[in-house]
Amino acid sequence: MLSTPLRDQNVIQQLPHLTVDSEWLDDLHLRIDDLCTIAGEYLEPAQVERLRDACYFATEAHAGIYRKSGEPYIFHPLAVARILANVRFDHETLQAALLHDVIEDTHYSKEQLSSRFGPEVAGLVDGVSKLTQIQFNSKREAQAENFRKMFLAMANDLRVIMIKLADRLHNMRTLGAMRPESRRRIARETLEIYAPIAGRLGMNHLRQELENLGFSHLYPMRFRVLQDTVRKMSGNRREIVGQLETRIQTRLDDEGIKARVVGRGKHLWGIYQKMRTKHLPFRDVHDVYAVRIIVDAVDTCYRALGAMHNLYKPFMGRFKDYIAIPKANGYQSLHTVLFGPNGVPIEVQIRTEEMHIMAEVGVAAHWRYKSGSDSQGSHAQQRAREWLQKLLDMQRRAGNPVEFLESVKIDLFPDEIYVFTPRGEIIELPRGATAVDFAYAIHSDVGNTCVGAKVDRRLVPLRTPLNNGQTVEVVITPTARPNPAWLNFVVTAKARASIRHYLKHLQREEAILLGKRLLEKALAGRIGGLSELPVEAVRALIQELKLVSFDDLLADIGLGNRVAALIAKQLLPDEEDEVTTSPDASAQPLLIKGTEGTVVSFGKCCRPLPGDPIIGYLNAGRGIVIHRDNCKNVTSYKKSPEKWIEVEWEQNITSDFSVELRLDVINKRGVLATIAAAISATDTNIETINTSERDGNTTIVYLLLNVRDRAHLARVMRRLRTLPEALRLARRNN
Repeated sequence: MLSTPLRDQNVIQQLPHLTVDSEWLDDLHLRIDDLCTIAGEYLEPAQVERLRDACYFATEAHAGIYRKSGEPYIFHPLAVARILANVRFDHETLQAALLHDVIEDTHYSKEQLSSRFGPEVAGLVDGVSKLTQIQFNSKREAQAENFRKMFLAMANDLRVIMIKLADRLHNMRTLGAMRPESRRRIARETLEIYAPIAGRLGMNHLRQELENLGFSHLYPMRFRVLQDTVRKMSGNRREIVGQLETRIQTRLDDEGIKARVVGRGKHLWGIYQKMRTKHLPFRDVHDVYAVRIIVDAVDTCYRALGAMHNLYKPFMGRFKDYIAIPKANGYQSLHTVLFGPNGVPIEVQIRTEEMHIMAEVGVAAHWRYKSGSDSQGSHAQQRAREWLQKLLDMQRRAGNPVEFLESVKIDLFPDEIYVFTPRGEIIELPRGATAVDFAYAIHSDVGNTCVGAKVDRRLVPLRTPLNNGQTVEVVITPTARPNPAWLNFVVTAKARASIRHYLKHLQREEAILLGKRLLEKALAGRIGGLSELPVEAVRALIQELKLVSFDDLLADIGLGNRVAALIAKQLLPDEEDEVTTSPDASAQPLLIKGTEGTVVSFGKCCRPLPGDPIIGYLNAGRGIVIHRDNCKNVTSYKKSPEKWIEVEWEQNITSDFSVELRLDVINKRGVLATIAAAISATDTNIETINTSERDGNTTIVYLLLNVRDRAHLARVMRRLRTLPEALRLARRNN
């Protein structure tokens, strides 16, 4: 139940547990009044009172907390709410904006917010809050999982991302107080994630501000140079555009077309991106300024286009009709490039008033209108929800949060092309998309079973990039399956996620079949088949290995994570093998993958190290003996292959291993001390040193050392080879 709204101007001073700072108290009152005044232009009085109550609650919750800039923290949520109020969002969104950091940064819970402000507001705040109670392996994984949580919340309520975008916008406006490395990290994240999301949702005004702010913090020198260059050139260009506006307005009036003509400057990040991607100097970027024509109806757009093409010659191939075929975010407009005065190329955009609002605020247009009169906003919402549904499909197919985030990044940078199905249906794809991307855009099953494609009735390879206006037909076969090589050329996130998802399941099925065959071979001659294995022994082994099912065990065998022969011995131990399942063995750090509960020893003949290619020998008395694959004893493999098994090292081994070196040196006084000092400098322990005089001038030194792995051994050998006395150095094998 909502408490009685607090109206008194001095109410903040009366709040419990709140230390009032007179220096910012008046400013706080002004900011709260300003927000409520803006909201009062379109909200009901009772809704404004709820909003004011949320202001006081947030003030108390963040009492005593300050931002890096030194200002009270409450100023931040007030600024976020004001950004959303200017777009005329509903009162629940504004309340959630005021409270968006309460769950994350204060002692208040979602349940407490729900009881005071209602479940809708609490749900929005929870959707914006980061995951702080879960431990992650890395900052990258934590970031990816937080983004995944945000996207899932977006799918339920689009207002979540609106609050998050407004939050990020104000953070970017006040980013100067952060350390340089933090500024660069946040700016890069903004340019890679948040600005593209704003663009994807059609909120171009917000996107441009995020991009320019991100640009200024990520590349401050480039930003200042480009800003100064545009400022110096703006006088001349503004004069040209001014003349152009006058001539266009006159021509439209002569044609009887009622229109509003507005000059438009291209934002700095857009100019920089064009210079970088097209390798252009600034003087060759001609559309720094453009003209926008806003009319009252769709048919008037095309009449205005005809008038413009009669007034100035158009550039061939530079006309785009986004009214007939809107962009993926719902954006609609006519774009054309004209030879303006003095031959200067000028971009002209023609759109209706509704299209203009949609282009500026995108899906937020839904909240600018009263219910029932927002056809444009509803259309944008529909397109946004279709996109979010695609994200949910990717999320289900993604193996982990990082993979999901990478797929989202791919999907956030589309430069659309439009192709047709044989029935004339339009399919939107990013530029560079192939026939495989087209197949998955139709349906995942079509993509999984496609074997070929026809473009404009001509058979083409599946990796062929598609172009605007082409008609594409996919050839499918029910027995076909995705090719892993497709991942090298597909560009859509849906295709990439679907292929990975299918291959993972396919790999597991094939691994189970292979593991079954390997285990049956290892058990040959002892039982008739896997069905005759003791149930209790199978259950105990699965439990010991912390697996879920017998299929998991077979998959591990098939993938090479466990050794079939060892699993067979654990399931059906012989009396002579009891030593190999010593309980002490399982307590030791695992060095060889898949040898849990088995005694492992290392051949003294070749002394293998982590990183060496190895092979294992099954010995009834010693368990499994590990040899280097080039060991002389391995030559017996051909004579008794059933006793040799493929093995591999575990990762992150911290044990020490013995290795034997032979070093030929010049026989002189103090040479052993020199050798010992060189070895000690590499943090290596010497077990034994033996010498053998070869002749009067040369001595052979046999060294038994303790090293961690091949990399450690390589450092030791490099150090020994630098000794002036060293003649020859080799690792002993037998």
